[in-house]
Amino acid sequence: MKRIMIMDGQGGGVGRSLVEALSARYPEAELIAVGTNAMATANMMKGGCAVGATGENAVVCNASRADAILGPMGIIMANSMLGEVTPRMAEAVASSDARILLIPMNRCSAQVMGLENRKLGDYIREAADRLEDL
Repeated sequence: MKRIMIMDGQGGGVGRSLVEALSARYPEAELIAVGTNAMATANMMKGGCAVGATGENAVVCNASRADAILGPMGIIMANSMLGEVTPRMAEAVASSDARILLIPMNRCSAQVMGLENRKLGDYIREAADRLEDL
C-alpha cells in the first residue's frame, strides 16, 4: 500500500477535491490529510480521508514518510497561502524523497510559464492519473 499525503491550507478545497478523486481511484492507498490549519484538515477529512493532522510538525513528519505528496503549488513556497506555509513546511515538502505533484493555482503570486489555463478539475484528474506509475 502506498502512503499519499495531501496537503492544503486556507479552506482546504483543493485538498478535499484531491482526497475525493484519490480515494475513489486508489481505495487501497493510505491517504493522509495534512492541513496548515484545522479548517483545511477538517475539510479534507470530510472528503473521505481517514487520517489527518494539522500544523508545521505534521507537515514535516509526514512529508518524510510519504511516497507521494499532492497539493496546490504553494505548498513548496515559503510564506505562501497568506503566510500559512512556513519556511520549514515548504522545505520539508520540497526536500522530501516523495513524488510531488503540484496543482497550479491562479491565486499564487508565482506562475509557471507554459501551462494551459485549465479548470481545477482537469488538474485534479491529471494528478490522479500520474499516480498510476508510483
